[in-house]
Amino acid sequence: MTKLTLISSAIFSVLCSQSALAATVTGKVMDDKNQPIKNASIHVHGKNQSVKSNDLGEFAIEIDANSQLHISKDNYVDSRIAVSESSNNLSVSLKPTSVETVVVYASALHKNSLEMISPVSVLSGDELRNKSKPTLGETLKGLPGVNASYFGPVSSSPIIRGLDGPRVKITQNGLDASDASRIGPDHATSSDSLAAEQIEVLRGPSTLLYGSGAIGGVVNVVDNRIPTDNIDELTGAAEYSHDTVSNSNTVAAKLETGNEGFNFHFDGTKRSGDDYQTPTFTIADDDGDVETDNSVENTFIDSETLNFGTSYVGDHLTIGFSYGSIDTDYGIPGHEHHHDHEGETEEEHAEHEDEAAEEPVYAHLEQDRWQGLVSYALHNNWIETINLRVGYTDYSHSEIEDGEIGTTFKNKTTEARLNVEHKFADWHGMMGYHYSDSDYDAIGEEAFTPASVTTTNALYLLEEREFGDITIELGARVEDYKIESQITAHEHSHDEVEIDHSDEETIGYNESFTNLSASAGAIWQYKPGHSIATSISHSERAPLSAELLSNGLHIATGTYELGLGYNIEDNEAHFEPENIKQETSTNLDLSFRRFSGDFGYTVNFFYNDIKNFYFQENTGLVYDEEDGLESAIGAHDDAVAVYQFTSKDAELYGIEFDAHYQVTPSAMVKVFGDSTRAKLKDDEGNLPRIPANKLGSELQYDLGDLQLTLTGTHYFDQNDVTAFETQTDGYTLFDAQANYQLGLGSVDAQLYINVDNITDELGFVHSSFIKDKAPLPGRNFRFGVRGYF
Repeated sequence: MTKLTLISSAIFSVLCSQSALAATVTGKVMDDKNQPIKNASIHVHGKNQSVKSNDLGEFAIEIDANSQLHISKDNYVDSRIAVSESSNNLSVSLKPTSVETVVVYASALHKNSLEMISPVSVLSGDELRNKSKPTLGETLKGLPGVNASYFGPVSSSPIIRGLDGPRVKITQNGLDASDASRIGPDHATSSDSLAAEQIEVLRGPSTLLYGSGAIGGVVNVVDNRIPTDNIDELTGAAEYSHDTVSNSNTVAAKLETGNEGFNFHFDGTKRSGDDYQTPTFTIADDDGDVETDNSVENTFIDSETLNFGTSYVGDHLTIGFSYGSIDTDYGIPGHEHHHDHEGETEEEHAEHEDEAAEEPVYAHLEQDRWQGLVSYALHNNWIETINLRVGYTDYSHSEIEDGEIGTTFKNKTTEARLNVEHKFADWHGMMGYHYSDSDYDAIGEEAFTPASVTTTNALYLLEEREFGDITIELGARVEDYKIESQITAHEHSHDEVEIDHSDEETIGYNESFTNLSASAGAIWQYKPGHSIATSISHSERAPLSAELLSNGLHIATGTYELGLGYNIEDNEAHFEPENIKQETSTNLDLSFRRFSGDFGYTVNFFYNDIKNFYFQENTGLVYDEEDGLESAIGAHDDAVAVYQFTSKDAELYGIEFDAHYQVTPSAMVKVFGDSTRAKLKDDEGNLPRIPANKLGSELQYDLGDLQLTLTGTHYFDQNDVTAFETQTDGYTLFDAQANYQLGLGSVDAQLYINVDNITDELGFVHSSFIKDKAPLPGRNFRFGVRGYF
């Protein structure tokens, strides 16, 4: 209650404050050849005002004393100019660049992609629409340093520099996506890339703003469901596409309008598809017989999303809210139940096999998400803006077996983030408070993780200052992390035949951790269009409930999972959560960038030293439904391996790069790639399921209204494996795109065709839990039409 009172008092005091009278500043935007730039965006830093330059590059905008103008235009380097009420007849010169510059919303300090100290990639505009796939992992996997977990194309999460799951935070407009994709690889992310305005990938620890779950990076999906700029007319977009590899159809639409500061937004997506086709591959069935196949069963999808939002945008105040819903059914490949067929007749065995084939396991995902925004911009004040974002998400993931719900995973999350942006002397920064409460529950035979409530309260500070051509950035965060659960203590031993539930004991578990994060970084613009950036950060992470409390059969991965809180003694698992240490990461980044003229590049080197790295390790035991835990030697064929979360010191290091050359005004060549090495210290071996290195090239060619793109990506052999992994052969994928712009009066239309995996190459994803059962899709023709008005 005290916290809410303080927040309310702060907002009330801001709303009651007096602001200075505005003045009009005029100017002109020119290029490096002194030619006017039309439709450049001129924005008052920290405020909601923005205008566009006219045909002569001229603009006029109202500002208050000691303001800063941010001038931007596609294919030009942004410019920032300090102005006062007396400033007038400004002359702004923008330098050309072949790299698109966009504001990174996840940066918090309104930085564009070229000003960021930490490495960042942004997909937006036509590039995002052309590369958009049903899942975030498949959409982003072509970026340097980014790969996908790949549990089939309907469930694929991003992997950043070899880290995934609980170490990669997935957010929507800066708030947690709040699904169950961090719990298991078969749980799809709820963020829809088809409705996104842009998708931002922050590599390396981003824990200062986003908490301990961002120890590996952040993927932020930005949409306009709460409009933050005034919309003066009705605008919209519609798209239809068809994929041949899965016979899928996608329809998407968006409408926006506004009047006198009130704005409205709607978007929706409908997608349906069958099992996807693959090149011919071999697979071993449950009896060890080798068969060939050219499709992956149970990979269908039927999905609907709807989003509504409204806002009021004034000179100082922005207030808005939104509602979004997701309703999706999708198949879960490799989701097999182990049945004991001993003693069955051939007819009974065949009957069970037929039932399994007729009733595949699939997931039903539902999500309702509410978000609210209150932002107030002060004029001529050391406090520039106060921004409050709140969200509530009700997520449910049910696994349907034999037509009935077998297991349901639920997650209800309440989140609030209060940011106060300020300028004090020569320092510009942000201080904030972050609250999150996640109520997770799992009901059913595959509820391998008990119900838990996780609550975090955090304070953070981020400051930057310019020293000539050098900008430094300092930040710190303190986070109180609390987890509560009721543990059912039941010990699995080798001589148990039947579980006696009357002997089960419930143990109340309540533990708190204090996670500390700090970072320091700098970027040096040593000459126009050239920079060097470096940063060092320290991050701490407490274990998630799945890592700490798991105790059960996880069918999706085909393993029996035990958490950090269990101790195995004489083939019995005892819940003894003592001396659980936090995962501590020290990360060093070094980036070299050039983004002026016809040639540009970004090269990132990183090193990550992680103490108490949480990962699953094979115990040498197996689990059998009748006998419980027992030695793998001589165990029943239906028994599954027992993996337990443990913690050991690890290190990850590597390189990622992206270079481009504008050969002619119509042709551009790109080269990109990444390499990650991840291993335990003290020569204890490699970390499991680390993505293979990749190297690719892309050719873009424009023929007037026709744009052509050809991409080739080679994924190398992955031989750095653990004792219980198999090596993965390399493969090369070739993709092509053709887009044709249509002039239909007021409608901007585009016809396109994409050909993925042109050579029908057979490829297996090393980071996938079911790589041998679910190779990548075969040759796919995707064609469609999109239009804007």
